[in-house]
Amino acid sequence: MTNLKQSKKNTSKISRDRLLVYSSNTNFFAQILALDGKVLVSANSLKLKAKSKSEKATLVGNEIAKIAKVKKIFYVFLDRNGKKYHGIIKAFAEAARSGGLKF
Repeated sequence: MTNLKQSKKNTSKISRDRLLVYSSNTNFFAQILALDGKVLVSANSLKLKAKSKSEKATLVGNEIAKIAKVKKIFYVFLDRNGKKYHGIIKAFAEAARSGGLKF
C-alpha cells in the first residue's frame, strides 16, 4: 500500500489531530496537523546539538509535547509516515508520551 493510500485510510477513520513525523539523513521533524490539514504545532532538530538521531528524536518529542500542552492539545494520532515503530520513531513516541501527549 502506498503512503498516500495509507494516509487516507488512517485519517478517514480517526477524528483526532495528527502527529506527523519525518526523518531525513541527519535531522528529525514533527508537526501536529488539524483535521483540515493546517499545522498547529511544529518542531525540528535543525538547531539542536545532539549527536545521534535517536537523541535528536527524543529532544524533538519533548519539545513538541511541551508546545502542545501550551496549546491544549492532548490527544493525537501518530502518523509514522509508513515507517516501522522502532528506533528513532519509538524514541520520539516515548518522549512525546512522557511529555503528556496521548496516542
